[in-house]
Amino acid sequence: MSDFIVKPLDESTWPDFARLVEKHNGVWGGCWCMAFHQKGSGSASGNRDEKERRVREGRAHAALVYDGPVAVGWCQFGSTDELPRIKLKRDYLDGLDKLPDWRITCFFVDRDYRRRGVASIALEGALNEIARLGGGTVESYPEDVDGRSTSGSFLYNGTISIFERQGFQRTRRLGKNHWVVTKVIG
Repeated sequence: MSDFIVKPLDESTWPDFARLVEKHNGVWGGCWCMAFHQKGSGSASGNRDEKERRVREGRAHAALVYDGPVAVGWCQFGSTDELPRIKLKRDYLDGLDKLPDWRITCFFVDRDYRRRGVASIALEGALNEIARLGGGTVESYPEDVDGRSTSGSFLYNGTISIFERQGFQRTRRLGKNHWVVTKVIG
């Protein structure tokens, strides 16, 4: 197994992030990891430009996982103002007591690196960045895949097991297979 390292997404790591996204056709048809930000432009090039602008302004956060000089995956996180959109929003709002300080909304792993622990490393890196940025309540919406076959390429919120290994607790169900999970980072 490689010795992976984690770096925050910022102006200096943007080119590495961009190379990984471009290798995978913009990720999910040109999303550029914009789906959880306020509504994107709707085009791949517009999403790319908007994501780069947000990164340069410090309004887009992710933990990038590297194998040597190459970015091979990420975990996106941000405040609820930065990432206001989530899937299954009606179910989410129905059980909402209070918004979290941080959301973890998206994972992506290079197809050549899947099933090597990259998502877990990215999650740990995101939690370390959240702690560095002041901590607080962190929430995410992973999928419970126990007992069913699911393609790793569609697990954009990660799996419940990687969150539970990091000490997250299930707080309520979202839809059929997703959960709201939370953890307080001091």
